[in-house]
Amino acid sequence: MSSAAVTTPGIASATGEIRFDAVTKRYGEVTVIDDLSLTIEPGTFYALLGPSGCGKTTTLRMVGGFELPTEGNIYLDGADVSHLPPNKRDVNTVFQSYALFPHLTVLKNVMFGLERRGVGKAEVQRRATEALDAVELGHLAERKPTALSGGQQQRVALARALVNRPHALLLDEPLGALDLRLRRQLQVEIKRVHAEVGITFVHVTHDQEEAMTMADVIAVMNRGRIEQAGSARDLYDTPQTAFVANFLGQSNLIDATVTGTDGEWTVVQTHDGVKLKAPTDRVAATTGKLAVGVRPEKVWIWDRIEEADAGERENKLTARVTSSAFLGVSMEYRVETAAGDELIVTVQNNRRNASPPYANGTEVELSWAPEHTFVVAVGADV
Repeated sequence: MSSAAVTTPGIASATGEIRFDAVTKRYGEVTVIDDLSLTIEPGTFYALLGPSGCGKTTTLRMVGGFELPTEGNIYLDGADVSHLPPNKRDVNTVFQSYALFPHLTVLKNVMFGLERRGVGKAEVQRRATEALDAVELGHLAERKPTALSGGQQQRVALARALVNRPHALLLDEPLGALDLRLRRQLQVEIKRVHAEVGITFVHVTHDQEEAMTMADVIAVMNRGRIEQAGSARDLYDTPQTAFVANFLGQSNLIDATVTGTDGEWTVVQTHDGVKLKAPTDRVAATTGKLAVGVRPEKVWIWDRIEEADAGERENKLTARVTSSAFLGVSMEYRVETAAGDELIVTVQNNRRNASPPYANGTEVELSWAPEHTFVVAVGADV
């Protein structure tokens, strides 16, 4: 998936396709990356998302040349770079630590790499100024890094990487050291810079919201493999595995089996015999260990003595409220079904059945539209 981009003159001139061909990385007897094949299209903002130890940082470091593959090949714009050192690859990395020189001005920090490479003085000045303008810090060019906020220092680090005109920019959890407000601000800033410079960005994060906010394509990694890759909407609405369903947002999952298909609809039976409908194109597997799922915000919750709209009651379960929490814009209920499954229901506080909240122990009925249902394979890492 490529994203259209407006190129800032003088900064982006490369394409930046990255391809892994059956790449495995081992440390002794431990396999960290297991037979990984993927293609990152030129100009894409690509996020590697997953828990600690899943292999996402090792994957990024192999693109940058800081780690070499044990098996397989890595290509950048068609050229095999599998065993080239970092300084021989047209990529740059932005780390969580800014690593700015405190005794140099912002402009001098950005110019430093070009000066070391012997680029002409006028060209260094022009390119460094353009890079600072791209991150909207041109007005702070003469300040020292210690006079900047954390977010501004990270943008200087971004400009320093962009000034080298890399084919791809690698982002190794660059926002991890910032507070929540600043992280959200920088997410927007980095996404804007990506749209302007038009090169490939590869971003490692364990923060699902960060990945969904910034990336064109998200690859969810688990145990050295990509479980599923696609847009944030694809992964959220149609997860392929229980791991993806639970890592990218919350999901209610109930053990089930597929009992039949009728055109666009598939009938699923839960472990206690309740029959539910799911769109056939949202059924990722039909054999093996399966779970039927629905997102918490898609579920309606009704006191069993209330009358509900018939259109919202095709998929339904009975349950009992076990706890509730006021979250400002929403109420979150935890309920237990008659079969003992623990589910979460999120009710926006502007919905007509949002008030008053249901007390613990209230007998309720849960219902949701069949089109919001999905069926996924269940592995060892649910």
